[in-house]
Amino acid sequence: MSIVLYHYKRSPYSTRIIWYLALRQIPYSQCLQPTILPRPDLKEKLGISYRRIPILAIGWDVYLDTRLIIKKLEEHYPSSNSYPPLSGTPDEHRGIEALLSLAVAGGDIFRSCAMLMPPQILEAQGQQFLRDRADLAGVKQSDIDKGFLPLSPEVLKAMRPQALIEVRQYVHMLETTFLGAGGNWLLKTTRPSLADLEAIWPIHWISTIPGALPPDFISKEQFPLVFGWLERFQQTIESQTQTVRTPPALNGDEAADMIVKAGFGEHELRVDPADPVVAAEGLKAGMDVEMWPTDWGSLHKDRGKLMGIDDTQFVIETRGTSGSVRVHAPRHGFKIAKAGDDGVKL
Repeated sequence: MSIVLYHYKRSPYSTRIIWYLALRQIPYSQCLQPTILPRPDLKEKLGISYRRIPILAIGWDVYLDTRLIIKKLEEHYPSSNSYPPLSGTPDEHRGIEALLSLAVAGGDIFRSCAMLMPPQILEAQGQQFLRDRADLAGVKQSDIDKGFLPLSPEVLKAMRPQALIEVRQYVHMLETTFLGAGGNWLLKTTRPSLADLEAIWPIHWISTIPGALPPDFISKEQFPLVFGWLERFQQTIESQTQTVRTPPALNGDEAADMIVKAGFGEHELRVDPADPVVAAEGLKAGMDVEMWPTDWGSLHKDRGKLMGIDDTQFVIETRGTSGSVRVHAPRHGFKIAKAGDDGVKL
């Protein structure tokens, strides 16, 4: 089944998925996107309003949110000689991996790292970038027009002290628990595990930005185990990417055409009437619904026909100029409701 990854360079969330694909030697194609809206390759061609990156398609199924993307890649590409497992961790370690994913990707650690961005780097991106990220944060256009920008130099300066404390606490936890017990990787594996991938990406990202981490507060001198771990991981990624082919780049038309013609990847989709959200919202298969994230990008709602709801995902069918696709979102951090319904949204 073909894979298409929509992303832009230096997106830390996208890097997480690119690392996963490289470590597991899973081939894919990529469709590079602008760092700010609009993204007609998604909105017009596939009917997808979701504004966060990355987005990954496996066949005709399009997945939102890196937590669900990794889960689906694990399901669609089970361990084999062709696709080596990310780790050989025993079953009891899966809970640790899941908790790290929830805490890091779904929690405040990345947000704290983002607050350490040097203001001059963001200012260099220009006002259009700052306004776009205000929209991503859920700020209404009227407030953006009044100058409310969450990533403005004034806001970053005010948030930096607390963000430094939170990031340092996270680094200290890694230094004194997982890494403090010995071994090159968090779960004492012979190569990076999914736990390493889940834990490392925001720290790796912010550590590569000059001026983000103060050397007298968060550095190799204070945390030699964590920074040694960062170096080993980087070396492993560089070594791995040399053994796999560079993903071919597709333009928007090529990517959309590949996706809509690929066929179904997931066949067993249903809407369980006993599901609490289904019952409360009065949802039925085939009904027009809206689906959106509850944290970042909440102003951009996807609209389509409800195809499935299970314990882990919402699935709707959207239509763009290139055809229809199935869009999957995780239940954690997303809401769904009847299209145009202003009532309870669970």
